[in-house]
Amino acid sequence: MQAATSGQKPVASKARILFASLIGTTIEFFDFYIYATAAVLVFPHLFFPSSDPTSATLQSLATFAIAFFARPVGAAVFGHYGDRIGRKATLVAALMTMGLSTVLIGLLPTYAQVGVVAPLLLALCRLGQGLGLGGEWGGAVLLATENAPKGKEAWYGMFPQLGAPIGFICATGSFLLLSDFLTEDQFFTWGWRIPFIASALLVFVGLWVRLRIHETPAFQKTLERKERVSMPLAAVFTEYKTQLVLGTIAALATFTLFYIMTVFSLSWGTAAAGLGYTRQQFLPVQMLGVVFFGLLIPVSAVLADRFGRRNILLGTALGICAFGFLLPVLFVADQLFGVLAFSIIGFSLMGMTYGPLGTALAELFPTAVRYTGSSMTFNLGGIVGASLAPYIATALATSYGTASVGYYLSIAGLLTALALFAIPARPRTDMTSHGQPAK
Repeated sequence: MQAATSGQKPVASKARILFASLIGTTIEFFDFYIYATAAVLVFPHLFFPSSDPTSATLQSLATFAIAFFARPVGAAVFGHYGDRIGRKATLVAALMTMGLSTVLIGLLPTYAQVGVVAPLLLALCRLGQGLGLGGEWGGAVLLATENAPKGKEAWYGMFPQLGAPIGFICATGSFLLLSDFLTEDQFFTWGWRIPFIASALLVFVGLWVRLRIHETPAFQKTLERKERVSMPLAAVFTEYKTQLVLGTIAALATFTLFYIMTVFSLSWGTAAAGLGYTRQQFLPVQMLGVVFFGLLIPVSAVLADRFGRRNILLGTALGICAFGFLLPVLFVADQLFGVLAFSIIGFSLMGMTYGPLGTALAELFPTAVRYTGSSMTFNLGGIVGASLAPYIATALATSYGTASVGYYLSIAGLLTALALFAIPARPRTDMTSHGQPAK
């Protein structure tokens, strides 16, 4: 930590700030994705027993959607305190909420042990995950971007975004290792619980790092100039509703693409009624795709700082539209190389859209309501784009084939492109300042 001179606020090193933003979102997304993986592989068997496997999977995916409806509530609650008392304390509270909910999932009794109480408890824990993640993402992005040098906002803002592919690789890798080293009976009896319980260790690391950072310069200026808003959520919905609506739709394709590439593709790809691949075949293909996701995030950030956030996001949204038409061609049974191409292309597009997204949404709002505004925009985008995406995609594929899933994705990409086109081009906002976004 840099020594504070007389009369100055203590300032954490840039490396510690970026690591704190990265480690938190890595933990949060690891927790989130182990649930997503278990919702496909484990929960239909242990929490939603049914004579019809498809019905059990749809019920499990319905609990998956709960978190997305909880996330705006978490964004509103944590955003209020993030804009009122500070980014640091709010980030610590969000991490603890998410972490505790995840550990408890690993300790839950199954349907065979307590009956209908089991899925109710699972839904409650999923609600806690959603609340925590709703408050986590916005604070992590602001921790990075509000400490960024001018002209490097997207580069700094991509560090918390890297938590998504890293968390996914860790989550998927843990289930893949368990599948390799445990028998089917051991995995479903107790092995699936290990990633949920082990996440407690990651939470302790995240808390230790975040307790050693300080407030962002932008929020400190807001305090010094007494510019805090008494009700940030009300201000966002009254003064910045256009930014809220356009930003939500601008995030639509990002969420739809990701959850089609992860939850739906894993479910349909390994289902007997779908493509029929085994977990051992499909999970490595997904993990390789996620590597491209991670690699393209910094590339997109560099391009976004050079050519503008909106331009990169707009071009990628049009690419997602085109990819929707390739989906039924590549995502087919008995052609693992085609599925591999599907995974690499889809996740590469995901990296290009996800890298600049955090900075682009944060720039829509001034410092005094930025935590609330960016968090609400991101999480409302999650409701519209992701909450029901695995459910809708599964229902479409079951009734009309995978081509209909591709059309669904293309429509999401088109809507996002239209929203991005409607957002006015702005001079780059100084994210360390306290002022309003440039008009």
